Amino acid sequence: MSPPKTIASLSEILPQVPRNSRIFIGSGCAEPQELVRQLVENAHYFADAEIFHLLTAGRSDYVDPQYHNNFRHNAFFIGSNVREAAMMGQADYTPIFLSELPNLFERGQMPVDLALIQVSPPDAQGYCSLGVSVDVVKSAAAVARLIVAQTNPRMPRTLGDGFLHASQIHYLLECAEPILELKPSEPDEVALQIGAHIARLISDGSTLQMGIGSISDAVLRMLDDKNDLGIHTEMFSDGVVPLVKKGVINGRRKTLHRNKIVTSFVMGSKLLYDFVHDNPGVEFHPSIYTNDPFIISRNQQMIAINSALEVDLTGQVCADSLGHRFFSGIGGQVDFIRGAARSAGGKPIIALPSTAKDGTLSRIAAELHRGAGVTTSRGDVHYVVTEYGIAYLYGKSVRQRSLELINIAHPDFRGELLEAMKARHYVYPDQKLETIGRLYPQQYETTQSFKDTGPILFRPIKPTDERMLQDFFYSHNEETVYLRYHAMIKNMPHDKAQYLVNVDYKKSLAFVGVIGEPGRERLIAVGRYMSSANSNFPEIAFVVHENYRGKGIASFLLQQLIRVAKSNGFEGFIAYVLPENTDMLHVFDRLGLVAERKFEDGVFKLTIRFENNMKR
Repeated sequence: MSPPKTIASLSEILPQVPRNSRIFIGSGCAEPQELVRQLVENAHYFADAEIFHLLTAGRSDYVDPQYHNNFRHNAFFIGSNVREAAMMGQADYTPIFLSELPNLFERGQMPVDLALIQVSPPDAQGYCSLGVSVDVVKSAAAVARLIVAQTNPRMPRTLGDGFLHASQIHYLLECAEPILELKPSEPDEVALQIGAHIARLISDGSTLQMGIGSISDAVLRMLDDKNDLGIHTEMFSDGVVPLVKKGVINGRRKTLHRNKIVTSFVMGSKLLYDFVHDNPGVEFHPSIYTNDPFIISRNQQMIAINSALEVDLTGQVCADSLGHRFFSGIGGQVDFIRGAARSAGGKPIIALPSTAKDGTLSRIAAELHRGAGVTTSRGDVHYVVTEYGIAYLYGKSVRQRSLELINIAHPDFRGELLEAMKARHYVYPDQKLETIGRLYPQQYETTQSFKDTGPILFRPIKPTDERMLQDFFYSHNEETVYLRYHAMIKNMPHDKAQYLVNVDYKKSLAFVGVIGEPGRERLIAVGRYMSSANSNFPEIAFVVHENYRGKGIASFLLQQLIRVAKSNGFEGFIAYVLPENTDMLHVFDRLGLVAERKFEDGVFKLTIRFENNMKR
């Protein structure tokens, strides 16, 4: 192939181009702005030409109605610069997985007559870097009949599999102009709360994928205390840079491309572009590689974080449309959700605020809006996160996942969501949710280790713990059941278990101790207090699994209950203890609690007044 010719204007080569050309434009912040300007200036040359690309961050004058006879845009991912045109029917949208998009070019299903791209100037060996966007650009260029590249000395030279030799390019148009920037926005309080929840799911040594936006930025802000994180993603933005400089992201434990950040494009500020320029620690690869679910799954502990517009109560995720109106695209969401699901220790996460339209619309919906498409199926979804917590859906029944999702919906909408599920017979007819209208007290959660236990998460009980509580009950021996319930109870039916897991977090509260990852959690201890209308002394009770006794867990639960009860204005506790339950009696003694004891009807009644135990 002969060396490229340098041109001053696109008009010089248009006689070689069919009037009805299929024109590919480079992606993201690497959009060749000067070439796009010249393309539109020469619109009169074209008739019924098709322009297609991924998300672009710059000019899109070709969707202006005045050019409707010249150009028709076809978006693989709808950006803000073409969204109105797509919604008004003045542009098309092709839904496709990002990992499979290059196949359209390579198989000839979507031929490329003209590729307009932007590259760095050729190096000493004649190679041009595709810079900040390799994604599908390299695949389109590989099959394009004619490539015109805008060479820009300001384009970062990025490393990896993102180079074109000058001999592969037909024409060069030199134009130095600033690379498009996408400045990060400041995450709001909701995004920060979501970020904090997601950070709890990320363990040391994990490899991350995340997109762009306030939730991704918020997650990154919460990772300062993590170690040896890696990146394998379709794109990243500015928030990664500080974590690399702090050593939090170093890729040391990655099982694929160790010590390397792997991406297909970046969008951000000049700070980000300076970071990736000639950086051997960052490798750019085409999307057909970065987004291949089988490649993704080779990263152990792969954490995929993707956003959604709404999620219905069966777990269906819509991320690309608002009802009938197409809003964005499938992108790489399904690629990474499926890749992370197949990764050893991987976690696929869908994150979204609980409401939209200034709090008037619930994004956790009884059903998707009419016309909304399913981006990620209910069978693919594992974790869903809002500012109200984490729902784990994988392997859960429709009843269980409905309750999980209602529990992380905005409290104002939980009542109507529950009624909708009852009307569909997805939950028990008598299903209760004491959390309707109430916030889950996240501040009460704490993790504690005891002798030979490993970390145990202590948290307030949730309505979604019903099955776990039943399993806990049936794991007890007969003696434990008798000492806890003062009777030989054989069963823990739904109505009884439902009563025990539904608390209002003030008048009644239960702490559970759980071990294991979400979806594989096991309850090993419960401590609770229950108040009556006529007393400011709630009754307390607690039980620890036989395998975890003698380690101080019961004492810890009692201390937690005392702390919360005091803050809620209670004066003390009452406990009814069988004489043979010496373990429970010793708990009070070991903590040095002053308790009034009365023996009534074969049971000790212990009254603990907080004013007499001010140090507790």
